Formats: sequence, C-alpha cells, structure tokens
Amino acid sequence: MKGSWMKGTKVSGKAAAAVKRAPSLGRTLIALAFLALLVASGFAQTGGKLVTLKVGATPIPHGDLLQLVKPDLEAQGIKLEIVELTDYVTPNILLAEKQLDANFFQHLPYLNDFCADRKLQLESAGQVFVAPLGLYSRKYKKLEDIPAGSVITLPNDPTNEARALILLENKGLIKLNPKAGLKATIRDIVENPKRIVFREIEAPQLPRTLDDAAAAIINGTWAMQSGFIPARDSLILEGAESPYANIVAVRKGDANDPRVVALVKALQTQKVKDYLISKYNGSFVPAF
Repeated sequence: MKGSWMKGTKVSGKAAAAVKRAPSLGRTLIALAFLALLVASGFAQTGGKLVTLKVGATPIPHGDLLQLVKPDLEAQGIKLEIVELTDYVTPNILLAEKQLDANFFQHLPYLNDFCADRKLQLESAGQVFVAPLGLYSRKYKKLEDIPAGSVITLPNDPTNEARALILLENKGLIKLNPKAGLKATIRDIVENPKRIVFREIEAPQLPRTLDDAAAAIINGTWAMQSGFIPARDSLILEGAESPYANIVAVRKGDANDPRVVALVKALQTQKVKDYLISKYNGSFVPAF
C-alpha cells in the first residue's frame, strides 16, 4: 500500500541530486519536505487517476464526517472509499487483514486493548473527537430516580466497561476498588448502596435493552443512532476532559502514508469542528 501511489512521480534532476548529496539527517528532512509538498499540492499526478483510500467506519458521526471531507480529499487526488460497519470487532480485523487502509470508530484505549488481546499491530494516526459515554433511560429523568435493585446495562468490552463504571463512580452511584483503575469490571465494585444489578452487553445492542432495563450506559455514537441527543437526553454524561478521543487507526508504520496524513488533516479542520458543534448540538466534542 504505502508508496504505491508515488509511482510515476517526477522529481527534477537537481532535486534528486540534492537529496543524494545531503547527509543522512539532511536527506530525511528533504524527503519530509517533498512529502509535505506533495500532500499540499494534491499528490503527484498519476495519469489522471485518483488514488484510493479505503476506510471502515461506524455511521454516526464517523461516517458523516468522512462524507463531509470526501470532496476535500478528492481535490487532492484521493478517492475516499467509505465502508460502513456496525460493530466494534470487524473494523480492526479488516484493517489488520489489509482489507481496509484505515478505520475510524474507536478511542485509543480500546485500540490498545484490542491489539494486545488479538496480537495485532495497529496504531493511531490522529484523534478527532470525544464521543461522551452517557447514561440513558426511557423510564427515568434523573439518576437519583432509578429505584434500588434496578438493572443497568453497560458495554461488555473491557475498556468501555471500566469507563462506564468510572463514570458511575464519579457520579456517586457506586464505589470501585481503587486498585482496579482503567481495568475495572463489575467484580471490582466494593460499594453498591442501591443494589443495582449490572449486565454486560455488546455496545451496539445497548439501546435495545432500554425497553427492559432501568437505564443503559451507551457510547455517543450508538446513542445518536438510536435517536438520542447526548447533551440533552442523557441522565449523566462524560465531560470534555475525557481521555477517550476517537481516532483514525492504521497498521503500524502507515501513519505517515500521505493519504492517511491528508485524511487526518482534513478531519482536524475548523470545518469539521463547526460541523460537530452545529449538527450534533455539542454531543460530540472536538479533540484537536
């Protein structure tokens, strides 16, 4: 993948000679300068054909943001192919198997845990926004209204389960073993005065549990897809200080691929920031 789009790129004889004559550090700096020039000028000409960047993403807001910047990338010679995915496992598997060039759906702690569990070599190419985790209910308007002994559902993946429990602890519903940290599970709950029953559910399925459960902790992406506006409808919500910013993920070594660099740059613009604020009423927080 990396470098294939540069075939046919013409570099002047003087420029090539300058690179050869420079010391190793100088050659690196010159190469980076050429790379920046190519990205800024819309990449090298490839016989009039666009180079493709295939990105897997969940629909809201990741897919929306990719659609937003698609024309900007096309103007630089990059055809952005968006593959819509609706779970938290497939995007990283497809990326590792080279069926995608990048994905856009997750935060860095989740990526790190997933890679450790599956022995994958993936990394972040840049962060874009925070999708705050929130507590939602179709039956109650306030956290304190939830009766003792009620059922609350929460994500079953280790990273987001800990994140959900920490949110509940911060709001005073439970207390966790301080040794658990970012690895906390429901087994680390040491105080549960309202005797809440916690059930671990796959993240995309959490909105469906609201017909039966008293409440559910749902990621902003799935909440929006289910018709909620996090800033308006959540009983409690993570703050903008959350370290769980959503990222563009790639295979290790591909973060400097000019197509990926261009994508991240396009996603970290005032245009995207304004879109997040106006389209989603502040429910997704820019992280750049």
